[in-house]
Amino acid sequence: MVATPIGNLRDISLRALEVLAEVDVIACEDTRYTARLLAAHGIHTPLISYFEHNEQRRAQELVERLVRGEQVALVSDAGTPTISDPGYRLVLAAGEAGIAVRALPGPCAAIAALMVAGLPTDRFVFEGFLPPRAQARAQRLRELAHEPRTLVFYESARRLGQSLAAMAQELGADRPAAVVRELTKLYEETARETLGRLAARFAREEARGEITVVVAGATVAPRPEHESVSAIDLIAAGMEPRAASKVIARLSGRTSREIYQELVREREQSKP
Repeated sequence: MVATPIGNLRDISLRALEVLAEVDVIACEDTRYTARLLAAHGIHTPLISYFEHNEQRRAQELVERLVRGEQVALVSDAGTPTISDPGYRLVLAAGEAGIAVRALPGPCAAIAALMVAGLPTDRFVFEGFLPPRAQARAQRLRELAHEPRTLVFYESARRLGQSLAAMAQELGADRPAAVVRELTKLYEETARETLGRLAARFAREEARGEITVVVAGATVAPRPEHESVSAIDLIAAGMEPRAASKVIARLSGRTSREIYQELVREREQSKP
C-alpha cells in the first residue's frame, strides 16, 4: 500500500520509489495518471487498473498473483490508498490468503489540511465525502452537530458552496472552519473563516481544485442543573424511553430525537 503525491510530484518517499520500481505490477485507479508519476521518476513497472467499479473482481485477481509469488503495489490517484479511495477489499482478501500487507506511508490530504487549518488536532474525525443529495447531507450534518472533535471532510469543487451552506445551517454559521484547496500545488490556498462567511464567499466564487474542509468541533456546554435527572433515571423508574426523552427535552431545550439517539448509543455500548 503505497502513498503517492497529492500534487507536487516530488512529495514521494525514497522507499516508495524503490518499491514501485521493484514490484511485478502496480494496481492504480487511473493508469494514465499513474503513468505520468512513474515517468517523472523513470519507473517502467507494468500497470493494472483498480478502481471502485472493478475492485471486487480485481482484488481476487491480484491475490491470485500474490499467491503465485508476485509482488503487487497498490496506489490511488493521489494520497493514501483506502482513505476515501479503493483498497480495503484487496487488503482484506490478501490477509485472508495469508499474504503480508505493508504500508508505505506518505501524503494524505486530510492530514495535510489539518496541519494548516489552525484548528485543534489532538482529536479529530475524518468524514470523507458528505452525501451528494441535500436531504441526506443535512441529516448527516445534524448527526455531527454535537461532535466535539475537529471534523474533516473532502468535497468536490462543484458542491463546495452547497456543502458549506448546509454546514452553516446545521453546525452553526459562527463555527470556525478552513477551506484548504490545491494542497502542495502552485495555487495552494487556506481560507480560515466562520462557516457562514465561507458559505457566502463560495456562493459567489467558483471553487477549483481538490478541496478539504476542516471544521471546529462543537463546544461542550456544562450540563444544566435541571439535567441532574437523566433519561436513564426516568427509564429506571419505569418510564418508556421515548417518553423519558421528551421529558428531558422539555427540561433542557434539546430535541427529544437527539436524547433518544444518545440512549440508543449508550445501550449499544453497554452490551457485552
